Amino acid sequence: MQQHIDSYDFKGKKAIVRVDFNVPLDENFKITDDTRIRRAMPTLKKVLAEGGSVIIMSHLGRPKKVDPKFSLKHIVDHVSECLGVPVKFADDCQKADDLAAALKPGEALLLENLRYYAEEEGKPRGLAENASDEEKAAAKKAVKASQKEFTKKLASYADCYINDAFGTAHRAHASTALIAEYFPNDKMFGYLMESEVKAIDNVLKNAKRPFTAIIGGSKVSSKLAVLENLLPKVDNLIIGGGMGYTFIKAEGGQIGNSLHEDELIPQAKEIMAKAKELGVNLSLSVETHVADDFSNDANSKYTSSHAIPEGWEGMDAGPKSLENWRKIILDSKTVLWNGPVGVFEMPNFAKGTLQIAQDLADATAKGAYTLVGGGDSVAAVTQMGYADKVSYVSTGGGAMLEAIEGKTLPGIAAIQE
Repeated sequence: MQQHIDSYDFKGKKAIVRVDFNVPLDENFKITDDTRIRRAMPTLKKVLAEGGSVIIMSHLGRPKKVDPKFSLKHIVDHVSECLGVPVKFADDCQKADDLAAALKPGEALLLENLRYYAEEEGKPRGLAENASDEEKAAAKKAVKASQKEFTKKLASYADCYINDAFGTAHRAHASTALIAEYFPNDKMFGYLMESEVKAIDNVLKNAKRPFTAIIGGSKVSSKLAVLENLLPKVDNLIIGGGMGYTFIKAEGGQIGNSLHEDELIPQAKEIMAKAKELGVNLSLSVETHVADDFSNDANSKYTSSHAIPEGWEGMDAGPKSLENWRKIILDSKTVLWNGPVGVFEMPNFAKGTLQIAQDLADATAKGAYTLVGGGDSVAAVTQMGYADKVSYVSTGGGAMLEAIEGKTLPGIAAIQE
């Protein structure tokens, strides 16, 4: 049975909390962006304030073996600083029995990187490249069996389980989905997870109209399911970024050397036909900032999106496209944005994406509900200083995408069951 963090009694209890502390570190192991750590603080502080203790677990990077580069010890001091109490550290997440048992109310313990163990993800490691199907199946069976013990050990440290890691909610890993079974009546979402679930429900189930989705990024293939799931729900669908050129080519446009996926032209045509049938206003770029090379310093000019010369490629949305999109956004009551509308990592071609961030801030000021997710969209909103000028910034790129695709996220289902 799902509990609620605000009504649960933590006094004298140990809570094991799955967070997403997969933060970027520089070559000296200094944290370059601590957003994920800060977003988990309200949940951790709540447990401590109520007289409980916390056992914090997370992954960092994608290590395939124990590797000091991916050790969570690099972040202990910063977590202690944010939490306001000295955080103890267990240098092996499977050998923390004594440290966990000794925790007193108000104390915190951070476990070493969960992904040092193959059991966290439940996938075999170290198989020979030429391994037979039988060997692969046996290895998979073995890791699934040992995964039970791994999960059981983590669960043994605590009295209740809190999942506050939306960024990994789409993975059916030991610490995100399987561990919940050991706490049938003592499992709950943390504040961050709860707010993410609510934000997605706000756009997918309770959207005020007109509802506009802006989907960008480089490839149609990675967003096809998203587009298909959104079509029946939205009033306007803006498709920008590299993926837009596949649609423009499908309409018969000349796209020069722009990024596109020929094999997906039939699906692009289907999506456009479906939009027409449903009365959805599908808006593509009409003017493009093109360059003669994929580099920040290339020669560039503006051209019609449907007449890009050979040898030139689309790099960003042009002013006419942005003007069209701004009108649509400002007339909306709900806006979902995932993915850049240009080559955001190059300053000369980041203008369109930054303009969308501005438009969302303006729409929010007019009373619209705006949800931003996905690495570059979040970076654009943050870069403009607008993270608090939109309604919600999601911490999970992949998890948010799968939720928009209409998939059930294992980390959420494990708590709600």
